[in-house]
Amino acid sequence: MQLTDSWITAHYLDGMGAAEKTNGHILPKDMVNDRCVWVQLDMNEFAAQLWLREESRLPDVVVDALLADESRPRCMAVDDGVLLNLRGVNMNPGADPADMVSIQIWGERQLIVSTQRQRLRAVNDVEKHLHDGTGPKDVGELLADLSNSLSERMSHVVQNINDQVDQLEEDLVDESARENRNELKLLRREVIRLRRYIAPQREAMAALAGENISWVPPLEKQQIRSSADRLTLFVEEIDLVRERASIIQDELSSDQAARMNKNMYVLAIISGIFLPLTLITGLLGINVAGIPGADSPWAFGLVTFVLILCGVGELFLLRRLHWF
Repeated sequence: MQLTDSWITAHYLDGMGAAEKTNGHILPKDMVNDRCVWVQLDMNEFAAQLWLREESRLPDVVVDALLADESRPRCMAVDDGVLLNLRGVNMNPGADPADMVSIQIWGERQLIVSTQRQRLRAVNDVEKHLHDGTGPKDVGELLADLSNSLSERMSHVVQNINDQVDQLEEDLVDESARENRNELKLLRREVIRLRRYIAPQREAMAALAGENISWVPPLEKQQIRSSADRLTLFVEEIDLVRERASIIQDELSSDQAARMNKNMYVLAIISGIFLPLTLITGLLGINVAGIPGADSPWAFGLVTFVLILCGVGELFLLRRLHWF
Protein backbone atom coordinates (compact mmCIF):
# COMPACT_ATOMS: atom_id res chain seq x y z
CA MET A 1 0.00 0.00 0.00
CA GLN A 2 1.53 3.34 -1.04
CA LEU A 3 1.75 5.86 1.76
CA THR A 4 1.28 9.12 -0.09
CA ASP A 5 0.75 10.47 -3.57
CA SER A 6 4.49 11.15 -3.64
CA TRP A 7 7.31 8.91 -2.49
CA ILE A 8 8.67 11.72 -0.31
CA THR A 9 6.87 14.11 2.03
CA ALA A 10 8.26 16.80 4.31
CA HIS A 11 6.79 18.74 7.22
CA TYR A 12 8.65 21.95 8.03
CA LEU A 13 7.93 22.68 11.69
CA ASP A 14 7.31 26.35 12.47
CA GLY A 15 8.21 26.00 16.16
CA MET A 16 4.65 26.88 17.21
CA GLY A 17 2.95 23.51 16.80
CA ALA A 18 2.14 23.73 13.09
CA ALA A 19 4.03 22.68 9.99
CA GLU A 20 4.19 23.37 6.26
CA LYS A 21 3.70 20.17 4.28
CA THR A 22 5.32 19.63 0.89
CA ASN A 23 5.37 16.66 -1.47
CA GLY A 24 8.01 16.07 -4.07
CA HIS A 25 11.77 15.84 -4.38
CA ILE A 26 13.72 17.38 -1.52
CA LEU A 27 17.35 18.35 -2.02
CA PRO A 28 19.84 17.88 0.82
CA LYS A 29 20.26 21.65 1.15
CA ASP A 30 16.56 21.89 2.00
CA MET A 31 17.23 19.70 5.03
CA VAL A 32 19.58 22.28 6.53
CA ASN A 33 17.73 25.40 7.53
CA ASP A 34 16.51 27.30 10.56
CA ARG A 35 13.42 25.13 10.83
CA CYS A 36 13.13 21.51 11.85
CA VAL A 37 11.96 19.16 9.11
CA TRP A 38 10.31 15.77 9.23
CA VAL A 39 10.96 13.76 6.05
CA GLN A 40 8.74 10.76 5.36
CA LEU A 41 9.71 8.20 2.74
CA ASP A 42 7.62 5.52 1.07
CA MET A 43 9.89 2.48 0.86
CA ASN A 44 7.62 0.89 -1.74
CA GLU A 45 9.18 3.30 -4.23
CA PHE A 46 12.67 2.73 -5.62
CA ALA A 47 13.16 6.50 -5.88
CA ALA A 48 12.98 6.78 -2.08
CA GLN A 49 15.65 4.12 -1.64
CA LEU A 50 17.84 5.82 -4.26
CA TRP A 51 17.43 9.21 -2.57
CA LEU A 52 18.46 7.77 0.78
CA ARG A 53 21.60 6.17 -0.59
CA GLU A 54 22.78 8.91 -2.94
CA GLU A 55 21.38 12.26 -1.79
CA SER A 56 20.46 12.17 1.89
CA ARG A 57 24.10 12.30 3.08
CA LEU A 58 23.17 10.22 6.10
CA PRO A 59 25.70 7.73 7.59
CA ASP A 60 25.79 4.37 5.86
CA VAL A 61 24.73 2.52 9.03
CA VAL A 62 21.70 4.79 9.28
CA VAL A 63 20.77 4.34 5.61
CA ASP A 64 21.02 0.55 5.90
CA ALA A 65 18.78 0.59 8.97
CA LEU A 66 16.21 2.85 7.31
CA LEU A 67 16.08 0.53 4.29
CA ALA A 68 15.64 -2.67 6.33
CA ASP A 69 12.50 -4.60 5.37
CA GLU A 70 11.88 -6.21 8.76
CA SER A 71 13.41 -4.98 11.96
CA ARG A 72 13.09 -5.73 15.65
CA PRO A 73 12.35 -2.64 17.78
CA ARG A 74 15.59 -1.09 19.00
CA CYS A 75 17.31 2.18 19.82
CA MET A 76 20.87 3.07 18.82
CA ALA A 77 22.72 6.36 19.29
CA VAL A 78 24.99 7.48 16.47
CA ASP A 79 27.06 10.56 17.40
CA ASP A 80 24.44 13.14 18.42
CA GLY A 81 21.66 11.38 16.53
CA VAL A 82 19.46 8.44 17.34
CA LEU A 83 18.23 5.54 15.24
CA LEU A 84 14.91 3.98 16.17
CA ASN A 85 13.12 0.91 14.86
CA LEU A 86 9.57 0.88 16.17
CA ARG A 87 6.33 -0.97 15.52
CA GLY A 88 2.73 0.16 15.48
CA VAL A 89 -0.51 -1.79 15.38
CA ASN A 90 -1.87 -2.35 11.89
CA MET A 91 -5.18 -0.48 11.66
CA ASN A 92 -5.41 -0.63 7.86
CA PRO A 93 -8.74 -1.94 6.47
CA GLY A 94 -8.93 -5.72 6.50
CA ALA A 95 -5.63 -6.09 8.37
CA ASP A 96 -4.95 -7.88 11.64
CA PRO A 97 -3.81 -5.36 14.30
CA ALA A 98 -1.30 -7.95 15.56
CA ASP A 99 0.53 -7.74 12.20
CA MET A 100 2.43 -4.74 13.47
CA VAL A 101 3.74 -2.22 10.94
CA SER A 102 7.40 -1.25 11.07
CA ILE A 103 8.61 2.34 11.08
CA GLN A 104 12.31 3.26 10.99
CA ILE A 105 13.30 6.68 12.33
CA TRP A 106 16.51 8.67 12.24
CA GLY A 107 16.57 11.78 14.40
CA GLU A 108 19.08 14.58 14.82
CA ARG A 109 18.90 18.18 16.01
CA GLN A 110 16.87 19.64 13.13
CA LEU A 111 15.91 16.55 11.15
CA ILE A 112 13.80 13.42 11.43
CA VAL A 113 13.69 10.91 8.59
CA SER A 114 11.11 8.13 8.83
CA THR A 115 10.56 5.24 6.43
CA GLN A 116 7.49 3.03 6.10
CA ARG A 117 5.94 0.52 3.71
CA GLN A 118 2.40 0.65 5.14
CA ARG A 119 0.26 3.31 6.69
CA LEU A 120 0.36 3.87 10.44
CA ARG A 121 -2.55 5.73 11.96
CA ALA A 122 -0.31 6.74 14.84
CA VAL A 123 1.77 8.72 12.34
CA ASN A 124 -1.38 10.16 10.82
CA ASP A 125 -2.39 11.36 14.29
CA VAL A 126 0.82 13.38 14.62
CA GLU A 127 0.33 14.80 11.11
CA LYS A 128 -3.20 15.85 12.05
CA HIS A 129 -1.92 17.66 15.14
CA LEU A 130 0.58 19.51 12.99
CA HIS A 131 -2.20 20.45 10.57
CA ASP A 132 -4.35 21.72 13.47
CA GLY A 133 -1.46 23.72 14.94
CA THR A 134 -1.30 21.61 18.10
CA GLY A 135 1.60 19.40 17.09
CA PRO A 136 5.24 19.19 18.17
CA LYS A 137 7.41 22.29 18.09
CA ASP A 138 10.80 20.64 17.60
CA VAL A 139 12.42 17.32 16.77
CA GLY A 140 12.59 16.15 20.38
CA GLU A 141 8.90 16.81 20.90
CA LEU A 142 8.14 15.11 17.58
CA LEU A 143 9.87 11.93 18.78
CA ALA A 144 7.92 12.08 22.03
CA ASP A 145 4.62 12.60 20.19
CA LEU A 146 5.32 9.69 17.84
CA SER A 147 6.10 7.37 20.75
CA ASN A 148 2.98 8.50 22.63
CA SER A 149 0.79 8.06 19.56
CA LEU A 150 2.13 4.55 18.93
CA SER A 151 1.43 3.62 22.56
CA GLU A 152 -2.05 5.14 22.45
CA ARG A 153 -3.00 3.10 19.39
CA MET A 154 -1.69 -0.03 21.09
CA SER A 155 -3.81 0.64 24.16
CA HIS A 156 -7.02 0.24 22.14
CA VAL A 157 -5.89 -3.12 20.78
CA VAL A 158 -4.80 -4.41 24.21
CA GLN A 159 -8.10 -3.29 25.71
CA ASN A 160 -10.00 -5.07 22.94
CA ILE A 161 -8.08 -8.27 23.69
CA ASN A 162 -8.96 -7.93 27.37
CA ASP A 163 -12.62 -7.53 26.43
CA GLN A 164 -12.47 -10.68 24.28
CA VAL A 165 -11.02 -12.69 27.16
CA ASP A 166 -13.69 -11.33 29.50
CA GLN A 167 -16.37 -12.44 27.05
CA LEU A 168 -14.82 -15.90 26.72
CA GLU A 169 -14.78 -16.26 30.50
CA GLU A 170 -18.44 -15.25 30.66
CA ASP A 171 -19.33 -17.70 27.89
CA LEU A 172 -17.53 -20.43 29.79
CA VAL A 173 -20.17 -20.22 32.51
CA ASP A 174 -22.89 -20.90 29.93
CA GLU A 175 -22.94 -24.61 29.17
CA SER A 176 -24.40 -23.95 25.72
CA ALA A 177 -21.55 -21.62 24.68
CA ARG A 178 -18.44 -23.68 25.33
CA GLU A 179 -17.44 -24.24 21.71
CA ASN A 180 -15.14 -21.22 21.43
CA ARG A 181 -11.95 -23.11 20.70
CA ASN A 182 -11.28 -21.49 17.33
CA GLU A 183 -11.80 -17.98 18.70
CA LEU A 184 -9.54 -18.77 21.65
CA LYS A 185 -6.84 -20.14 19.36
CA LEU A 186 -6.88 -16.99 17.23
CA LEU A 187 -6.77 -14.82 20.34
CA ARG A 188 -3.74 -16.64 21.74
CA ARG A 189 -1.95 -16.33 18.40
CA GLU A 190 -2.68 -12.59 18.30
CA VAL A 191 -1.34 -12.13 21.84
CA ILE A 192 1.89 -13.96 20.98
CA ARG A 193 2.47 -11.76 17.93
CA LEU A 194 1.80 -8.57 19.90
CA ARG A 195 4.15 -9.48 22.71
CA ARG A 196 6.87 -10.34 20.20
CA TYR A 197 7.23 -6.65 19.34
CA ILE A 198 5.80 -4.76 22.32
CA ALA A 199 8.34 -6.19 24.77
CA PRO A 200 11.46 -5.09 22.78
CA GLN A 201 9.76 -1.79 21.94
CA ARG A 202 9.49 -1.10 25.66
CA GLU A 203 13.25 -1.61 25.93
CA ALA A 204 13.86 0.66 22.94
CA MET A 205 11.75 3.45 24.46
CA ALA A 206 13.48 3.11 27.81
CA ALA A 207 16.86 3.25 26.07
CA LEU A 208 15.81 6.37 24.14
CA ALA A 209 14.75 8.09 27.36
CA GLY A 210 18.11 7.22 28.91
CA GLU A 211 20.31 8.35 26.00
CA ASN A 212 22.32 11.53 26.48
CA ILE A 213 20.93 13.37 23.46
CA SER A 214 21.43 17.13 23.61
CA TRP A 215 18.46 18.06 21.45
CA VAL A 216 15.88 16.07 23.47
CA PRO A 217 14.87 18.22 26.48
CA PRO A 218 14.16 16.61 29.88
CA LEU A 219 10.40 17.13 29.46
CA GLU A 220 10.35 15.17 26.20
CA LYS A 221 12.52 12.46 27.77
CA GLN A 222 9.97 12.20 30.56
CA GLN A 223 7.19 11.78 27.98
CA ILE A 224 9.18 9.05 26.22
CA ARG A 225 9.79 7.37 29.57
CA SER A 226 6.04 7.51 30.21
CA SER A 227 5.48 5.76 26.88
CA ALA A 228 7.96 3.06 27.95
CA ASP A 229 6.04 2.68 31.23
CA ARG A 230 2.78 2.27 29.30
CA LEU A 231 4.40 -0.41 27.16
CA THR A 232 5.50 -2.16 30.35
CA LEU A 233 1.88 -2.13 31.46
CA PHE A 234 0.80 -3.53 28.07
CA VAL A 235 3.32 -6.37 28.38
CA GLU A 236 2.01 -7.20 31.85
CA GLU A 237 -1.58 -7.15 30.59
CA ILE A 238 -0.68 -9.35 27.64
CA ASP A 239 1.05 -11.82 29.96
CA LEU A 240 -2.07 -11.86 32.13
CA VAL A 241 -4.22 -12.44 29.05
CA ARG A 242 -2.00 -15.40 28.10
CA GLU A 243 -2.47 -16.92 31.54
CA ARG A 244 -6.23 -16.36 31.45
CA ALA A 245 -6.43 -17.83 27.96
CA SER A 246 -4.49 -20.89 29.15
CA ILE A 247 -6.92 -21.34 32.03
CA ILE A 248 -9.87 -21.08 29.64
CA GLN A 249 -8.22 -23.60 27.31
CA ASP A 250 -7.66 -26.01 30.22
CA GLU A 251 -11.28 -25.57 31.32
CA LEU A 252 -12.58 -26.22 27.81
CA SER A 253 -10.38 -29.32 27.49
CA SER A 254 -11.48 -30.56 30.90
CA ASP A 255 -15.12 -29.97 30.03
CA GLN A 256 -14.75 -31.80 26.72
CA ALA A 257 -13.01 -34.73 28.43
CA ALA A 258 -15.74 -34.89 31.07
CA ARG A 259 -18.48 -34.94 28.44
CA MET A 260 -16.64 -37.62 26.48
CA ASN A 261 -16.21 -39.73 29.61
CA LYS A 262 -19.90 -39.33 30.38
CA ASN A 263 -20.86 -40.45 26.88
CA MET A 264 -18.53 -43.43 27.09
CA TYR A 265 -20.01 -44.33 30.46
CA VAL A 266 -23.54 -44.27 29.03
CA LEU A 267 -22.43 -46.46 26.13
CA ALA A 268 -20.79 -48.86 28.58
CA ILE A 269 -24.03 -49.12 30.60
CA ILE A 270 -26.06 -49.77 27.45
CA SER A 271 -23.55 -52.38 26.31
CA GLY A 272 -23.66 -54.02 29.73
CA ILE A 273 -27.44 -54.30 29.59
CA PHE A 274 -27.67 -55.71 26.09
CA LEU A 275 -24.71 -58.08 26.30
CA PRO A 276 -26.60 -60.82 28.24
CA LEU A 277 -29.68 -60.31 26.08
CA THR A 278 -27.55 -60.67 22.95
CA LEU A 279 -26.07 -63.87 24.34
CA ILE A 280 -29.56 -65.37 24.87
CA THR A 281 -30.86 -64.42 21.45
CA GLY A 282 -27.64 -65.66 19.88
CA LEU A 283 -28.01 -69.09 21.47
CA LEU A 284 -31.66 -69.34 20.40
CA GLY A 285 -30.79 -68.25 16.88
CA ILE A 286 -28.28 -70.96 16.03
CA ASN A 287 -29.43 -73.14 13.17
CA VAL A 288 -29.17 -76.60 14.81
CA ALA A 289 -31.70 -79.15 15.95
CA GLY A 290 -32.95 -79.14 19.52
CA ILE A 291 -33.78 -75.43 19.89
CA PRO A 292 -36.50 -75.26 22.66
CA GLY A 293 -39.89 -74.09 21.43
CA ALA A 294 -38.95 -74.20 17.75
CA ASP A 295 -42.32 -75.78 16.94
CA SER A 296 -44.37 -73.91 19.56
CA PRO A 297 -46.52 -70.95 18.40
CA TRP A 298 -46.17 -69.17 21.73
CA ALA A 299 -42.37 -69.61 22.13
CA PHE A 300 -41.48 -66.23 20.57
CA GLY A 301 -43.76 -64.35 22.98
CA LEU A 302 -42.31 -66.25 25.92
CA VAL A 303 -38.72 -65.49 24.90
CA THR A 304 -39.58 -61.85 24.41
CA PHE A 305 -41.14 -61.69 27.86
CA VAL A 306 -38.07 -63.34 29.42
CA LEU A 307 -35.77 -60.86 27.67
CA ILE A 308 -37.80 -57.94 29.02
CA LEU A 309 -37.63 -59.38 32.53
CA CYS A 310 -33.87 -59.80 32.20
CA GLY A 311 -33.44 -56.23 31.00
CA VAL A 312 -35.54 -54.83 33.86
CA GLY A 313 -33.62 -56.97 36.32
CA GLU A 314 -30.29 -55.70 35.01
CA LEU A 315 -31.46 -52.10 35.31
CA PHE A 316 -32.56 -52.70 38.87
CA LEU A 317 -29.25 -54.37 39.76
CA LEU A 318 -27.14 -51.58 38.23
CA ARG A 319 -29.25 -49.04 40.04
CA ARG A 320 -28.74 -50.82 43.38
CA LEU A 321 -24.98 -50.87 42.70
CA HIS A 322 -25.10 -47.07 42.06
CA TRP A 323 -23.52 -47.46 38.65
CA PHE A 324 -25.80 -44.73 37.34
